[in-house]
Amino acid sequence: MPLHVIDHPLIKHKITMIRDQQCGTKQFREIVEEISALMVYEITRTLELSEIEVITPIAKTIGYTLKKPIVIVPILRAGLGMTQGIQHLIPSLKVAHIGMYRDKDTLKPQLYYAKFPEGIEYSKTFILDPLLATGGSIEAAIVQLKKRGVKDITVLSIIGVMEGVNHILSLHPDVEIYLGNLDEKLNDHAYIVPGLGDAGDRLFGTK
Repeated sequence: MPLHVIDHPLIKHKITMIRDQQCGTKQFREIVEEISALMVYEITRTLELSEIEVITPIAKTIGYTLKKPIVIVPILRAGLGMTQGIQHLIPSLKVAHIGMYRDKDTLKPQLYYAKFPEGIEYSKTFILDPLLATGGSIEAAIVQLKKRGVKDITVLSIIGVMEGVNHILSLHPDVEIYLGNLDEKLNDHAYIVPGLGDAGDRLFGTK
């Protein structure tokens, strides 16, 4: 199945910390970065490698390099909170940006900004959004990537619900989705229950 919930004690522990309403902005931001790095470490185990020759101070040997370039695609603004932890883990990656807002009348995501590195169609891409709720913004981001010829797409969210997962997979069954935790449901305001509130507000100290 394209849905994977990462079962790791440190991730569970850190998600519990950021659920707490007493967790302040600085700590929340730092822990989101840590969770993002832990998740990427887990899901990159199967990345393909190419052999290269390396000359050590002692002798020649065979080493390895990533076969595909990596591009992370944070959805503005909350997705930005996940980028730094992943960049520390994979410094060679490139960063695309997708900005969307929800139309007040249609409630559908509207694109207002998109910037992609050259050659993204040959890359392994990770869409970043801390919360996978309705799945509308993430699905719209997938459409933007596919328009540019990207075929290798993975969604990375810290917390999600089946409503959003099913929405995405019904339209894009070829996409892989990784969650740190699968929560119960959405409430009447499309917030994840129990969730952690508005990730963007908690990351950047806004209301």
